[in-house]
Amino acid sequence: MIHQYIQKCRAILDTVGQQESQIQQAARWFADSILAGRMVHVFGSGHSRIMVEEMWPRYGSFPGFNPIVELSLTFHNLVVGANGQRQAMFLENVPGLADRILRNYDLSAMDAALIISSSGCNVVPIEMAEIFQKHGVKVVALITKEHSEKSTSKRSDGKKLGDFADLILDTGAPVGDAMVTVPGLDTPVAPGSTVGGAVLVNCIKAEVARMLTEAGQPPKVLSAGAVVGPERAVELFEAAYDEHAHRLAKLYEKVGIASYVSTSDYHG
Repeated sequence: MIHQYIQKCRAILDTVGQQESQIQQAARWFADSILAGRMVHVFGSGHSRIMVEEMWPRYGSFPGFNPIVELSLTFHNLVVGANGQRQAMFLENVPGLADRILRNYDLSAMDAALIISSSGCNVVPIEMAEIFQKHGVKVVALITKEHSEKSTSKRSDGKKLGDFADLILDTGAPVGDAMVTVPGLDTPVAPGSTVGGAVLVNCIKAEVARMLTEAGQPPKVLSAGAVVGPERAVELFEAAYDEHAHRLAKLYEKVGIASYVSTSDYHG
C-alpha cells in the first residue's frame, strides 16, 4: 500500500511538472499584484483550507497574500455536534455567502486571486471566483481536473469554478481523490489532491519570490532561527507581519460606505 501511494504521488509530480508555463503565468500575475502594493486573495472551503495556509503564513512564505479562511466552512475537528462537518458542507453551498465574505474588502483590478476547490463544484468557491472576475481580478483556479470533469456542480446553472477562472491548475489527483486500492475493500483510500496542491502552491511561491527579488523588492521570508540566526529570524517575522498589516489596511480603508475617516481630506 505504501509503495502504491508513493508511485501515485510520483505521477502527480509529473502532472505538476507539465504545467510549468501555467505556474509561471500565475506567478507573474501574483507578483504584479504584490509589487503594486496590493494582495493576492487565497480562498478555499473544506479541506482546501490546507492550501490557503500553505501559501501564507508559514516558514518559507512571505507577505502579499490575503488568506481568506471562514471557520464556518473549514472547522472540521469536532466532526459532529455544534460546528460539525455536516454544517460546514451545507454552508459551502449556500448562494450569496461568497458575496457576504468579500463585502469586507475593497477589491481592485490590481489584485489577483487563487481559489482552491478539488471538485470545483461547490457554490461558495464558484461565486468567489465569479465576484472576483466582476471586479477585474485575475482568477487562478486550483482544481483536480479529472474529478471536476466527472462531478456535478451544486450551482443551479451547472457552472463550475473553471468557468470563472482566467487560468486553471490541476492537482493531478484521480476522480474521487483517493488513490490506493486495498484488496477486499470496495472503496479507495488515501487522497492525493493535497500533495499536488501543496506542490503547485510552493512552485508558485518560489517563482513569485524570484520575480519580486529580480524587481528589486525581495520578499521578507519567514525563516527559522536555525537557518538565519535567532535575531534575524525575529526581525523577519516582525517585518513580514507588519508588511501584511500595511497591505491589509489598503483593503479596508475605503471599503463600502464612505465615512469621514475614509475621505482623502481626513488627516486624523
